[in-house]
Amino acid sequence: MVEEQQDISHEAEDVEDGYTLSGRALSAILYAVDTGDRSKLIELMEPLHAADIADLLEQVNAFDRRRLILLYGEEFDGEILSELDEGIREEVIHVLRPEVLAEAVRELESDDVVDLVEDLEDDAQEAILATLEDADRVAVEQSLSYPEFSAGRLMQREVVMGPEHWTVGQAIDFMRNSEELPDDFYHMVLIDPKMHAVGHVTLGKILGAPRAQPLTELLEPGFRTFRVDESEADVAYAFNQYHMISAPVVDADDRVVGVITIDDAMNVLDEEHEEDIMRLAGVGEGSLADRVLETVKQRIPWLGVNLVTAILASLVIAQFEDTISQFVALAVLMPIVASMGGNAGTQALTVAVRAIATRDLTGANVWRVIRREVLVGLTNGLVFAVVMGVVGLIWFGSPALGGVIGAAMVINLVIAGLAGIGIPVLLERIGVDPALASGAFVTTVTDVVGFFAFLGLAGMVLL
Repeated sequence: MVEEQQDISHEAEDVEDGYTLSGRALSAILYAVDTGDRSKLIELMEPLHAADIADLLEQVNAFDRRRLILLYGEEFDGEILSELDEGIREEVIHVLRPEVLAEAVRELESDDVVDLVEDLEDDAQEAILATLEDADRVAVEQSLSYPEFSAGRLMQREVVMGPEHWTVGQAIDFMRNSEELPDDFYHMVLIDPKMHAVGHVTLGKILGAPRAQPLTELLEPGFRTFRVDESEADVAYAFNQYHMISAPVVDADDRVVGVITIDDAMNVLDEEHEEDIMRLAGVGEGSLADRVLETVKQRIPWLGVNLVTAILASLVIAQFEDTISQFVALAVLMPIVASMGGNAGTQALTVAVRAIATRDLTGANVWRVIRREVLVGLTNGLVFAVVMGVVGLIWFGSPALGGVIGAAMVINLVIAGLAGIGIPVLLERIGVDPALASGAFVTTVTDVVGFFAFLGLAGMVLL
């Protein structure tokens, strides 16, 4: 009884951090690897989801990762490869024994195989393709022939289809007798004799209708298809906008060649959101699995850009050396003006980049949004102008200095709101990713305007 209570408490400890693997569970797995206890390793890994195992492989070092994979052997599931970070996926593929890799890949849907191989080097890509049966390999290679980031790359080739004249009973019999249904699907696509999609019916409606009822009477409203060359970003937006679950993909002749499901569309949205956040921070598309040199290469260009913008701001300060030398307090207060402007600009910039990504910020409402951000900047500027005016008076005993920093605060926060919205909108109009370049421009504008306004007003009022 005591042992059972201990087991229960141990299980609770394993999940105390929510959905992450606890340190105790990780230690137990690594101990099984150290002792070569394969049965214990399998026992510990069996309850874990493929995503958790992928996280585990990403957390341990390369030496332990290799030993774990080899000891785990044929238990290695193809879904683990799909969940792995791209930074170590290729390494894992090279560690897996050929027969284990072949079995793991055969379990995957065609879209997962495409996602798995499209970013690999040629030798690793060939190692994956060589494990597939001829028909599956042809299907994957055809998907890879479509443009990168297109619906053709995103779709899975396994589509549940039936002729438009079928009844509910015929559809049910077909699905029950089929041996090659996808693991997850939501609709049956109805097609005409030329393989053109005429609509689709949800599985719920099929199961809830009489067997004699024609499928055409159960068609879902708002049915749409996507072209193989259509941007995956547009596809993901449509899924999110119109609350779609799945949709067929058609070729140039409008023939059904695949289907996209909601999980794939949402993955695209997640990747785009993550990419925007990384680019706003100037860290590229790196991950925790990247090596030092790779991380340096990704970050150093934007650090260089920031250095140039910092030098530009310093040049502005240099124009007011005499003013600063006479009023040392200006050097103390300058960072406050620039920092407040930078933070306000970042707030407006984040709102703009997000709204552009979700297509909520358009030509129809852009001027209204810009006006709102300018007024927000003005209001915030007035509030903090009063605060800094009081600070300037109490700290340095100078009402004039307090007035100067208050006025500079108003000017810079108004410009920050204008730049935070205007710059990403302008970049998007000329075809540049707003998330990629807006941060550097907005920071430059707020620093230069903040220093120029503060020091310029100080020179006019205090000298």
